[in-house]
Amino acid sequence: MIKHEFSFDADEQNFINKVVEASNQHPIMVDFWAEWCPPCRALTPILEKLTTESEGIFHLAKVEVDDNMHLAGQYGLRGFPTVILFIDGEEKARFSGFLPESQVGDFLAQNGVDI
Repeated sequence: MIKHEFSFDADEQNFINKVVEASNQHPIMVDFWAEWCPPCRALTPILEKLTTESEGIFHLAKVEVDDNMHLAGQYGLRGFPTVILFIDGEEKARFSGFLPESQVGDFLAQNGVDI
């Protein structure tokens, strides 16, 4: 995957620090994805594009679920992709499945992240 200034990989070891605690500084959108999941592969470029265009308004953490099953279980994920938005150290909102770019933008705006 392409690395962008405001997107990064997260895992079970660094999730609290890189996502939960960091969301006190700026919103963090977490993309729980799997390599074998076609909707995941379609959604990730949209999330990366919006993250880059936001110029740091929010950051994107990417969590590969097959390598981080405890996180998937901890957050009760039932399908992939699942995107969870963290703000001020807490889960603010989530959606599952593929959404087109305009609907991801609406999701962010409805949760106070204007890009």
